[in-house]
Amino acid sequence: MTATWYFGVTTLADNTRGAVLMTATMAAFTLNDAFIKVLSAQLPLSQILTLRGVASTLCLTGIAIALGSLTLQQSARDWRFIALRTVSEVAAAYFFLTALFNVPLANATAILQSAPLVITLAGAVFFKEAIGWRRLSAILIGLIGVLLIVRPGTDGFDIFAIYALIAVVCVTARDIATRKVGATVPSLTMAVVGSAGVTVAAALASSVSPESWRPVTMQAGWLLAGSTVSVVFAYLFSVMVMRVGDIGFVAPFRYTGLVWALGLGLVVFGDWPDPLTLIGASIVVGTGLFAFFRERTLARS
Repeated sequence: MTATWYFGVTTLADNTRGAVLMTATMAAFTLNDAFIKVLSAQLPLSQILTLRGVASTLCLTGIAIALGSLTLQQSARDWRFIALRTVSEVAAAYFFLTALFNVPLANATAILQSAPLVITLAGAVFFKEAIGWRRLSAILIGLIGVLLIVRPGTDGFDIFAIYALIAVVCVTARDIATRKVGATVPSLTMAVVGSAGVTVAAALASSVSPESWRPVTMQAGWLLAGSTVSVVFAYLFSVMVMRVGDIGFVAPFRYTGLVWALGLGLVVFGDWPDPLTLIGASIVVGTGLFAFFRERTLARS
């Protein structure tokens, strides 16, 4: 007989599948980042995003049609928030990948891990969502962790770390816009629109950029293919994970992205964060986990 998890009717098996899917989601996203970081030595960002975007958008569109999850007949209100989500997605891609080209993979990923804390804070500020002193304290401590990673005003400071912080703001706007979209809008529809938006924006940027396209070598072609496959699976897993298990159990596994980033950064790029960066990343992850579990405790109460 399948055991039942304490949150309610969700089975332990469902939670295990959800945890595996969330871990796979973060692995796929991080692997995609690693492919793109390697590609940065061969191709400009706009070319990478255009070529990858065409392939990934076609794949996602085909999958969405096959699953009956591509519906473009939405209300004007939903389309406004989908448009806001897409613009935020474009900005997040530009700022995060520009940062990724110039800072170690683990550093950029660690900064991005602060997004759930910022989203919680934004919900309290803009939507008057209840937030107690414990979660507020965790958010403030988590932001101190981010400062340890960025280190403004020190020799360890890099302007591209600011780009990663701007990407966090963009991700926050994207996720808030996603929450405002009606529940009847399929997730894959938003994924297709978002992917198409990034592709079109990259193509437009490429047309006005002084940096011309470069020939795609065999190695670059394989890296682009790997990036495309990774990002498509990341989108699919991220949709599947929201339908399996209890979100309070599954969501904390998003922080496995930092573990993947540390491993890939060491193996692929020979990078390992310094002690202060590791301390900052640990603070961000620890406070994020506390905020998740505190929210679940309040929900059960």
